[in-house]
Amino acid sequence: MAVTTEKKMHTTIQAIARKKNVMNAVILRDMRTRFFNHGLGFAVVPLWPLVHMGVLILIHTMSHGLPPYGESTAVFYATGLVPTLTFMYVSRFMGYSLIMNRSMLAFPEVQVFDVMIGRAFLEIVAACIMLFLIVGILWALGEKPFPFDLERAVCCYLATILLAVGCGTVVGVASMFMPIIVTAYALIIILLYVSSGTIFVASNLPDPLANALAYNPLLVCVEWMRTAFYETYSDKLVDQQYVLAWGIGTLFCRTARRTRL
Repeated sequence: MAVTTEKKMHTTIQAIARKKNVMNAVILRDMRTRFFNHGLGFAVVPLWPLVHMGVLILIHTMSHGLPPYGESTAVFYATGLVPTLTFMYVSRFMGYSLIMNRSMLAFPEVQVFDVMIGRAFLEIVAACIMLFLIVGILWALGEKPFPFDLERAVCCYLATILLAVGCGTVVGVASMFMPIIVTAYALIIILLYVSSGTIFVASNLPDPLANALAYNPLLVCVEWMRTAFYETYSDKLVDQQYVLAWGIGTLFCRTARRTRL
């Protein structure tokens, strides 16, 4: 009996070691192929959102406009761009992952789940680096990029990552059957971004329009994040359960699809 238990434990350890090697290979390949065919090219990934935010702030500054809310234009845009760009980059590149790594699936050891988790890990790391860079740069510039309710801000960020991973895996697995889904999702992301409330205060819109836009879970994430930074910001469009339902629902959908594969 002891021999059988020891054998099972040894087999389990070997399986974990093989899975670790597979994940390392997938992650290293993604890092090399993302930019410049070199691992250091991955350092560029967190910089794109910074450029995005810089362009928005520059345009707003040149127009001599007041911040849509609060005292700082940079902080207002940052509170919208952090959840929005986190969702966009994580979900979009997870959607591309299986198409970009289709050749790796020819190896018996590499499974769809490995590719998806490897890409999710990379994108989440990049999103966290982006977050710290934005906070650090704003703080260095004399802004106040810290929420008055840290717990709410962290919960919002984690919920946004859950939503992004769920949507990204569904799109990624679906793209194995219909590659055009990736292109369609890129267009959908643009619509989600425009209607996310990143550059405007959604709660100030007329109720019929605001309630219609609130079906976009990304807008709810943006509103949720801003209530963590502004004490007087309206939370009428914040529905935390709605975002969690989207995230968990898409993960269950992904599990069902992966089982069929």
